[in-house]
Amino acid sequence: MKVGAAAMLCGPELLRGSGQCNHSLGLPLGLQLFSLRDILPNDFSGTLRQIHSLGYREVEAAGYYNLTVAEVKRAMLDADLRLVSAHYPFDALDGRLGEILAFNKELGVRFIICPTLGEGNPASVKSRKPGAPFTLDDWRWNAEQFNKFGEKVKAAGMRFGYHNHSEAFRRLDGVAPFVELLNRTDPALVTFQLDCGWVVMGGGDPVELLKNYPERISSLHVKDFKRGGEPDDPPPAELGQGIIDNRAILLAAAKTGHVRHCFVEQEEYDVPPMESLKIDAEYMRGLGVCAD
Repeated sequence: MKVGAAAMLCGPELLRGSGQCNHSLGLPLGLQLFSLRDILPNDFSGTLRQIHSLGYREVEAAGYYNLTVAEVKRAMLDADLRLVSAHYPFDALDGRLGEILAFNKELGVRFIICPTLGEGNPASVKSRKPGAPFTLDDWRWNAEQFNKFGEKVKAAGMRFGYHNHSEAFRRLDGVAPFVELLNRTDPALVTFQLDCGWVVMGGGDPVELLKNYPERISSLHVKDFKRGGEPDDPPPAELGQGIIDNRAILLAAAKTGHVRHCFVEQEEYDVPPMESLKIDAEYMRGLGVCAD
């Protein structure tokens, strides 16, 4: 991983201190609720209260488990959590965007985030072999669709964003698809949620992206992985126990002045989920980059 020298030298004390590294994110600690996808359906309200007890103050939805707007609102209020964004796959947005926007607007959600891609350029879909990777034209086609989503989401009073995975950093014709999306989407319509762990696993550099595109990235997903496994399926780790230099990433994010939300995401566990999320929360507080 490539990181700047200044970022490598700035520890927790320097993040909190004055001078060059006085750029604490100062954001409420967030959690992507996909982290608790196996628990939430059974006890949505109780699980949210546990999340708050660990120090999380903002959440990002990854499904509402057939709850009504009123039920979700009550659960968030009872847990004293702020629901700021929601993830929806491309196909859901393509098929029922109006319904999704109405539901989330009533909840007060500010961001609709898409973590997947559409099928790609219709001209190449028919000729593409099953399992074959997207071409650069397929990514460009998705950029066009994101602009269209973004226009409708903006009209509803929210912002549309794309959330990356590792494949967005595997170069095609010398170009990282993620950068192609940045270049071909309208900044007024499409923002980006940088999943820092998947950037690294795809061969990209979150620090450089935050430095080079500071105004395009408005939120982060923070996670960690152990060495080994496949790039798309690395062994999970709690924050601070793997190979991702999240300290350098968070410092770079603070310097941009444009990152508004920071979500921990623990996709898999080696310990009980709440114990894992407690470790993650303590790690984030230890860096001094998140505020209550």
